[in-house]
Amino acid sequence: MDKFTTLTGIAAPMPLVNIDTDMIIPKQFLKTIKRTGLGVNLFDEMRYDSEGNEIPDFVLNQPAYRKAEIIVAGDNFGCGSSREHAPWALLDFGIRCVISTSFADIFYNNCFKNGILPVALPKEAVDVLMDDARKGENARMTVDLAAQTVTTSDGQSFGFDIDPFKKHCLLNGLDDIGLTLEKVAAIDSFEAAQAQSRPWV
Repeated sequence: MDKFTTLTGIAAPMPLVNIDTDMIIPKQFLKTIKRTGLGVNLFDEMRYDSEGNEIPDFVLNQPAYRKAEIIVAGDNFGCGSSREHAPWALLDFGIRCVISTSFADIFYNNCFKNGILPVALPKEAVDVLMDDARKGENARMTVDLAAQTVTTSDGQSFGFDIDPFKKHCLLNGLDDIGLTLEKVAAIDSFEAAQAQSRPWV
């Protein structure tokens, strides 16, 4: 998993509430167990018409936001079913951070396991960030995980809270497998001792 330290990038404004996981990646794309290839279908039903043509008004289809790495959204982002394909699709598109006033718990935790930083901020702060995101590709937002701040293109900064363990994992690029591999020396030592004391196992 890629580390998340500091991200400066384009933020796409999505002032919608209750963006659920079926909106993020519709159910017909859940057949794969690969983490790649889902970005093209991110927000599929909002990005494309029934014939597969791009809907020009959708934010991620607009030239200014095609390379967005941050989403600024309304309340309750990631609600709905617990599909891990939702953060997979976001990450495959290039999104590394989602900012909202609140997140569904399962989606929130899945983000950390896939290298995405979900940032929860008060509505007043999100409103400022939403306005900054609307400035387009020339307005670069900065998310600093170590300092726990989000800074607008004109220098206004907001601090956010994060669980220290989740912060440690993102800063060091550790998913569940990575956390286990940190203990590989202890695991090897235990297995060697077991092989000596219980060779029949």
